[in-house]
Amino acid sequence: MNKNRFSAAAPISRRALLALAAASPFVPLPALAQDDWPNRPIRLLVPFSAGGAADTSARAVCQRAAELIRQTITVDNRTGGNAVVAAGVALQSARDGYTFMWDAANQLTNPVLIKDLPFDYRTAFAPITMAVRAPQALLVRQDFPARSFEEFLQVARSKPGTVSCGTPPSGAMGHLALALLQQRAGIKLVHTPYRGGADAARDLMGGQIDAALITTSTARGTLSRARMLAVTSAARNAAYPDVPTIAERGFPGYDMDDWFGLFAASGTPEEPMKRMQAVVEKVTRDPALAAVMAPLGMVPVGNSTQEFTAWLARQRELLQKLVRDANITLG
Repeated sequence: MNKNRFSAAAPISRRALLALAAASPFVPLPALAQDDWPNRPIRLLVPFSAGGAADTSARAVCQRAAELIRQTITVDNRTGGNAVVAAGVALQSARDGYTFMWDAANQLTNPVLIKDLPFDYRTAFAPITMAVRAPQALLVRQDFPARSFEEFLQVARSKPGTVSCGTPPSGAMGHLALALLQQRAGIKLVHTPYRGGADAARDLMGGQIDAALITTSTARGTLSRARMLAVTSAARNAAYPDVPTIAERGFPGYDMDDWFGLFAASGTPEEPMKRMQAVVEKVTRDPALAAVMAPLGMVPVGNSTQEFTAWLARQRELLQKLVRDANITLG
């Protein structure tokens, strides 16, 4: 078996792969090379559709991680059920250190969005590391009558309940960022949920929706037919330095980045999880990965399991309160 390859049904772009390949090769971690794990392919479940920020970031990290551990990592897109389908697959898989999940805020919000969940995310999954932060952006279609964030608010206030805005999907960070914006700005938009960011971007460019709140990585491909008005991060994004933050346009403290983290089903042996955290941390420190992600507006993180777990606890409380206060539902 060729142990130095990355396997996926829909690879990241050729340009991104060439950039990764041109970088200096990794030196495998000695502990990984000497240990029995991994001695066969690893599967990474991604609950989101191909082409969006979750999928793109997962494939970029897996490309480098596969080289580092000298083993195949297969990205398996399992969409549906607001990420519950992928979670179910993970929980039904053998807990042997060869199945992991690339998940996001639905780990925190699904418990208050979905009744009668067959599992409790807090006990069913073990956090490993936050791999990537994915700043989001508010965009409008090219012919929308607003050329700035302030003008967008003016249009929305003058025509409440008529301006449509797509996010991927219901209850995810885009939806939550939109809900918080509506709360703080005193506007009412028509929320249009999509299965993935690429789907929302497609309809934005096609004029089926007025606006979209999607990650900057997904937004990148829309800019010939859409306008980016603001980003949701606390600070401006290096990839779009001329685009203001929502915080600086009258909403201090507004900070609603999307994020993607690595999880395993509880009961997975501790050693493979520790090794995966070390692999992802090393990958996210690699300048070649940062160079690939920077134009997309994504930021590699790779924090410790302890840091990620503590952050999740704080974020869970904040997001669940927002879901309840804004009366967010799936649909």
